Amino acid sequence: MGRHVIHSFFDKETSTFSYVVYSPHDLHSVIIDPVLNYQQESGRITSESADTILEFVKLNRLHVDYILETHAHADHLSAGHYLQEKTGGLLAIGENIREVQQVFKSIFNLNDDDLGNKAGFDVLLKDKERIHFGELSIEAISVPGHTPACMAYKIEDCLFVGDTLFMPDVGTARCDFPGGDARTLFQSVHKILSYPEYTTLYLCHDYPPPNRTQLEFKTTVKDQKENNIHIHSGISEEAFVALRTQRDKTLNLPNLIIPAIQINIRGGRFPTPENNGISYLKIPINYF
Repeated sequence: MGRHVIHSFFDKETSTFSYVVYSPHDLHSVIIDPVLNYQQESGRITSESADTILEFVKLNRLHVDYILETHAHADHLSAGHYLQEKTGGLLAIGENIREVQQVFKSIFNLNDDDLGNKAGFDVLLKDKERIHFGELSIEAISVPGHTPACMAYKIEDCLFVGDTLFMPDVGTARCDFPGGDARTLFQSVHKILSYPEYTTLYLCHDYPPPNRTQLEFKTTVKDQKENNIHIHSGISEEAFVALRTQRDKTLNLPNLIIPAIQINIRGGRFPTPENNGISYLKIPINYF
């Protein structure tokens, strides 16, 4: 039995799972992949999902040490900065966020002041780096492929894998975003599946197929090896790359990719307000 407690939160609009992980002994905690709510029609950003997390933190009298992003998400806006202001937790992401920022800095014509010191985050994590919250530790594991900055976070016998893997009946992350690569994803998934078979994998999303009605947010290494429709044991790297590449050609872009990327590469901060006091997001015409 581990020394930690995991509480999941689900944002229905974006099919996103966020997590609070804490020690019941010393009440230190981390928040993983929190969501801001965005009304695309009006451009209005609200905080209902993040406030649910805040209520849980306050109710359980938790001290938030870190707010962890598994990557710069393209399908929802991050509440990282919002929760940092409310809790004082340090905002952390994989160090390769700089690579992601450089790509989108060009696409959205941003300048260095838009991103700020340390790429807008407090902590840029290296592969295999360890950080601590109270008596518990986290190992950061670089798992690029979906994006160059993807990180999994290992806490005792649990791995929070972001978008790298989904439930076995859904498969694996897409690799057609800038900097994504199916061959790299294959290697990253096998890094995850090299952990003991009882290791629990916590997911960032679930998109149930028609024959499954219940949402799921966790699986195991064993289940993924035996049943993942894209990358089960025995599938070769070449076969996976061919399958993943072909599937990616059929996918639409996420509905929120344009606002999400601009907010999330800043750690959840809004663009600097212009001289009228209003922040603006850009829409590149005929780029995506």
